[in-house]
Amino acid sequence: MSDDHTRVQEFFGSRAADWDRRFPDDGPAYAAAVAELELREGDRVLDAGCGTGRALPPLRTAVGPTGLVVGADLTPAMLQAAVRAGRDRDGHLLLTDVAVLPLRSRTLDAVFAAGLVAHLPDPAGNLRELARVVRPGGVLALFHPIGRAALAARQKRQLTPDDLRAEHNLRPLLSGSGWAMTAYVDEDDRFLALATRAG
Repeated sequence: MSDDHTRVQEFFGSRAADWDRRFPDDGPAYAAAVAELELREGDRVLDAGCGTGRALPPLRTAVGPTGLVVGADLTPAMLQAAVRAGRDRDGHLLLTDVAVLPLRSRTLDAVFAAGLVAHLPDPAGNLRELARVVRPGGVLALFHPIGRAALAARQKRQLTPDDLRAEHNLRPLLSGSGWAMTAYVDEDDRFLALATRAG
């Protein structure tokens, strides 16, 4: 396992048990972001870096009983927290690295990724892997329940021009990874970038 993976697992593993208690009011923001994907009944969707699975219930509601919802995460403790919360009833949970997904190419309609981009060791390569499993015309949502400035303030750090989620950095990163950005919102109460899988 790479040092990056070990650091991610240690960071999230030590916080998994009380993650939902630390951020109890995020549910409506997740549901609103999922709605932006405009999923239809029967669609197949991946929650990449699903953590405790907070997006799984609205994703299941969006695709209905005939759809497929998969939650993938690198940290066992996060998936265990998702099971304790009963969210495994809303989707299949996979312990896996989003850099090497055990999914066939072009089989999904959408990917939802909350707070994922900042933790990717190879953002371009990892976004290409997400593009691999999505059909042409499929959708990607990069989401965070608070915006970049609010998150930086919470973490007691300054925003810098090289912030990966800044629009001027994210747009070309997505473009070079098989995605075309279609929307970008960075407000105090949410961050959401939407992209479509290029043909």
